[in-house]
Amino acid sequence: MSQEVTVHVNRGSADSLETAVGTLEVRGSFDLHLQSHDTPAHVHCRLGGDIERIATLPESNYYVEADGETIVLVRVNAEAIERPLEGTLEVLTGYGSESLSIPVTVKPAPGDVDVDESLSKPAQNAPEPSDLERLIATVGLEPATLGVVALGLVAVGIAVLTAATIGGPVAMAGLAIVSIGFLVALVLLIR
Repeated sequence: MSQEVTVHVNRGSADSLETAVGTLEVRGSFDLHLQSHDTPAHVHCRLGGDIERIATLPESNYYVEADGETIVLVRVNAEAIERPLEGTLEVLTGYGSESLSIPVTVKPAPGDVDVDESLSKPAQNAPEPSDLERLIATVGLEPATLGVVALGLVAVGIAVLTAATIGGPVAMAGLAIVSIGFLVALVLLIR
């Protein structure tokens, strides 16, 4: 991205303006070079569009010596924007009879990267796994599955105690139903 633009004044004919730049893209302040040819000139400059809010000219009227150059610093506060802004830099001479408008796009200044203190500390190792976590990793079952298995074992244990206390064929049939249900649930969970 060019950070300057040259405007030729009075090159070829009186009160003429020419530039080789079609558009100008900047990320901050830039220079406007007013280059006079043959005769001196009074040049008026102004900003238009959205860039008018964030850019300033030191003054609007300039006198350019014959075969001389005047450099105008266009100050741009690119830190004040979050998205590109567009506008124009207008250069006039001959009391406004000749004008040249250069499209200008101001892009936001690259943002600073905030670095906190945690980057200066070495990376912390993961904590040691607990005994339960090691058991789960060894068995390969998830904690929810182990919970269901534990509840199933409690149910089978209650069915065994009930069958042993009450006795008889009905209690034994209940124990068989609970045991078969537990085995089916276990097969479905592990599969």
